[in-house]
Parts: sequence; structure tokens; C-alpha cells
Amino acid sequence: MNDRIDKAIEELREGNYVLVHDNSGRENEVDMLVAAEKITPAHVATMRGDGGGLICVALGRELADRLGIPYMVDILGEAKKKYPLLNHTIPDDIPYDEKSSFSLTVNHRNTFTGITDRDRAHTIKKLADFFKGDVSEKRFGLEFRSPGHVHLLISSGLEFREGHTELTTALVEMSGLIPVACICEMMDSKTHKALTAGKAQEYAKKNNMVFLEAGEIKETRMV
Repeated sequence: MNDRIDKAIEELREGNYVLVHDNSGRENEVDMLVAAEKITPAHVATMRGDGGGLICVALGRELADRLGIPYMVDILGEAKKKYPLLNHTIPDDIPYDEKSSFSLTVNHRNTFTGITDRDRAHTIKKLADFFKGDVSEKRFGLEFRSPGHVHLLISSGLEFREGHTELTTALVEMSGLIPVACICEMMDSKTHKALTAGKAQEYAKKNNMVFLEAGEIKETRMV
């Protein structure tokens, strides 16, 4: 492993952020990443304040398969039989990818509105904890309700897709943690676009965070 990968693994194990840039030919975005089992309300506050994108939870493919969590596009595909409007909203023109990793939205049942830093951190932490125990539909339903305020994403595996969902769950798994990753895109309030990789690197340096490129993760993971 290269030194940055080693450092990133150490930081994730300590409950710290790692910044991940996919590449300039894809989304060309940088996501803030923290391992879901290490999440705190302070992490959520920093993500919404310094990241500003959508706070999501990425699940490793094997975890999603064990529980039978569906992609949102498949749910909508079934629903279009009853709601014809959905025939016209198929995401078949994503400019940077072939498919969407979006799945359910959830809240833990022991939350109030689900949107506060405390509520979202609780839901995210409980998602990681859930996969440490008995994985069953009934137990999932006892703990979580849907829809909610935490967006789930499903990894397709780095061998099939190179999005942040795949990159971050792979990195968390390489760290020896449950492959459930809390991620948030970094936005730029001045340009009203995604924060550039250069500016994200400056942020990482200022805050003593590791900044990784997609290739570093893929090369290490696929060896």
C-alpha cells in the first residue's frame, strides 16, 4: 500500500475524515468520508457545513445482497405499472455513469424527525451496527422505517463501477471496518458548483486530512 492509503486506513479507524476524489472524467467531485460505525453528531454537522452535498450511507454489495435491499430504480420499475408517470422518469441519461446507486431512504425508529445531526448520526451508526448482528428483514424493520432522511446507496463493486459508493465502501472494508460508509459531496458556495479537487486538497491540508484519488484506492484494492 502507498503511504496515503496507509494513513487513510489509520484515520478511518480513528473515526476521522478522508477525502476521496473520483476522477476528472467522471463526476469530478470530492466526497468527505467517515466510517459509519464511527459517526457522531459532530461529523454530520461538519459534513453539512463544510461539505454541503447530500449526506448518504454507502453499503457494500455483499451487505445489501444479504438483506435484499433494492436499488431505487428497481422499486420505481415495479411501481410504474400503477403510476404511469414513472415510465417517463427512468434515469437512462446520466451523463457520467450508466446507473444510479440510490436505494431506500431510512430513519432509525428511535429518532424524532430524523433530520437533526443527532438523529442522522444515530440512524447512520445503527445501520453499521445492524450488519454486525443477525441480518434479517424482520430485524431491519424493527429498527428502521422508510422513507426517512438518510439516503442509502448500494455498491456495485469496484470491478464494475468506480463511483464514490464503490470507492468509499472498499476503503472502509480495507480498514477492517464494516463496509458502511457515510459520505457527502463537497460543494463550493462561491461558484455554486462542486468544489474543485485543488480546493479540496487545500481544505485537507488545512484540516490535516488525507486526500485520495480514485486510482490509489482501486490499484490497492484490486491487487
